[in-house]
Amino acid sequence: MSTKDESLSGRTENLRDGIIDIILAEGFANLQMAEIAARLNCSKSTLYAIAPSKEQLLVSVVRTFFRRSTERVEEAVDPQAPAVERIDAYLSAVAAELAPASAAFFADLERFAPARDIYRQNTMIAATRVQSLVQEAAPGVDSAFLGAVAAQTMESIHRGDIARATGLDDSAAYRSLASLIVAGLSGGQHRPAPRSTSRVG
Repeated sequence: MSTKDESLSGRTENLRDGIIDIILAEGFANLQMAEIAARLNCSKSTLYAIAPSKEQLLVSVVRTFFRRSTERVEEAVDPQAPAVERIDAYLSAVAAELAPASAAFFADLERFAPARDIYRQNTMIAATRVQSLVQEAAPGVDSAFLGAVAAQTMESIHRGDIARATGLDDSAAYRSLASLIVAGLSGGQHRPAPRSTSRVG
């Protein structure tokens, strides 16, 4: 890659960073390309060189945000640590990554299907990861149940159900989920759930 190409690539990444900061803090539904360009001190044509429309630009930067977040979350997890500690580290890192995201960002995310789908896909991947860690930490029926509960809770966080029910934003909800799972796995009471029995008559 030439010096010029490297410079353009670096400029693009800086612009993506700037757009991510703006949309996390303020949402994106009401942002116009001209406003974004003015705030980042660049031309609209520079933004259109990144993506040919506002919608595609938003999809690009939302995907970039979640991809980078996923990478940082994985980096925060010590692969040599016990599974319980990795669960705590993983979910705490997820919470830290979502902390800068405002209510306006999540509201706009929910209304904009392409971006919502990106968040949903990332949530499903994270839920599967946590479920596997739970089962590694405490193999057995109860761990499978706890892993399933974790996955369902993460889906509820994504859908906004937890925020509506508790007032917790997504970051705080992930921190609470981490505390709940770690407490459940650290109590030493990993007994299989009793089997149900059917009664006749």
